[in-house]
Order: sequence, then structure tokens, then C-alpha cells
Amino acid sequence: METTMNIRLKAIDTVKDFVNDLAKFEGEFDLISGRYVIDAKSIMGIFSLDLSNELKLSIKCDDENCVEVLKKYKA
Repeated sequence: METTMNIRLKAIDTVKDFVNDLAKFEGEFDLISGRYVIDAKSIMGIFSLDLSNELKLSIKCDDENCVEVLKKYKA
């Protein structure tokens, strides 16, 4: 399955929870902010982005549950 969603990661704890949730799934997850694309499983990469704006999350995962788990971060 391949999809995208807009998400918001406002707090440090939210970023930590987001990365932990992604770690449960096999697949490719990329965060897109303007012209920057980073691995969404990289906590250091996430902190290099401007978190005051919405981010686009690109999901390439065979597990249908990943979208359900990630809905709580939807902008």
C-alpha cells in the first residue's frame, strides 16, 4: 500500500511516540517538508525539520494497520 497524509509533530514526546510507532512496521516512511525528504524513522532527521509546519508523510507499507496507528498524528 502506498499513501500520503499530512501530519503535525508539535512536541518532543510526540516525535518520540511517532518514531516508536513507526518502528513497529516494515516499510518505507518518509517525511517531506518543502524540498527536504528524510527517513521518518530517524528521530535526528525529524528534529532537523521545521516542526512548526505540517509535514507530509509518505507511507509504503504492506501492513494496513500502519495507517490506523498513524491517524493520531494527522494534521
